[in-house]
Amino acid sequence: MAKAKTLSSTELRRVLDYIATRKHAARNRATLLLTHWGGMRVGEVAALRYCDVLNSDGTVKDEINLSAEQTKGKHSRTVFISGKLRKEVAAYIAAHPMKDGEHALFYTQKNPKRGFTANTLTQYFLHLYRNVGIDGASSHSGRRTFATVLSSKGVGIRVLMRAMGHRNISTTIGYVDASDDMLRKAVDLV
Repeated sequence: MAKAKTLSSTELRRVLDYIATRKHAARNRATLLLTHWGGMRVGEVAALRYCDVLNSDGTVKDEINLSAEQTKGKHSRTVFISGKLRKEVAAYIAAHPMKDGEHALFYTQKNPKRGFTANTLTQYFLHLYRNVGIDGASSHSGRRTFATVLSSKGVGIRVLMRAMGHRNISTTIGYVDASDDMLRKAVDLV
């Protein structure tokens, strides 16, 4: 099976521009950016509830603690949220305020309390990338892009492994693409 495409910043911008023209733009933008800027798996994003992301004062947490039931490997993990990602999630929540902390963060028309399943969100991302014309992109592209961007900025593999929620370093290595630009910068270090 081919690896999901890693998006360039230009391609991510194209996807975000497309989302802005569609229904449910705030929701769809936030779900996408949690994968690209937070490195979250689609199933983890689908499993989020308001209480997972909001502090008691209504502000967005800077760490999301995922329970074992919310993760792929059934191991709890912490997702660290950058300032720019907190702003995106806050903008979404401002547009869709919490009714009940236990409700799904990302509603669907069919089931607003439960929200997306991992499969429906996976299908949404697949259609989204296809509609924008980005071949090879899938629901896993956000995580691969997240890992590659961090690696290109010099983040060490052990930190990256923890940020991705991996338990094995070899899994993390498979997520990082080496672009020509990264190779140019590397040889310039000599």
